Amino acid sequence: MPLLIKNFTKNKLNQKYLNKITEKTLEVTKFKKPVEISLVITGEKRIKSLNKKYRKINKITDVLSFGNEEFISLPNKIIYLGEIFICYPRAIRQAKQKRHSVKKETSILLIHGILHLLGYDHKGDYKDSEMKVLEKKILTIER
Repeated sequence: MPLLIKNFTKNKLNQKYLNKITEKTLEVTKFKKPVEISLVITGEKRIKSLNKKYRKINKITDVLSFGNEEFISLPNKIIYLGEIFICYPRAIRQAKQKRHSVKKETSILLIHGILHLLGYDHKGDYKDSEMKVLEKKILTIER
């Protein structure tokens, strides 16, 4: 299982499903090496603090990714890609706004975070970015 999950909220998560989403994302992006990713499910206070410290933006955000520039290789030949923080209260709010499930919103945020760890970016208009196209493709496959 590629995800190491730390949940700081009281919300239950389907870890098996999140691992499946991770594996689909790696498959679609053709990243074939075995990986490990830390996923932290957190609240608004922690994500705001991280966003301020590392991005100099004093606001709550939905997802943050902290990648390893050179893909650190662990002793067992597994590559540690980095760490993803998802703000669960924000995921709940966004799911309501978009009129879909929290499960789907969490999946979107996880995929988005993994794509950032793999080097994808969305400078400019996110709606027309390669990342957005990949996110939709991965979610379509997952159904």
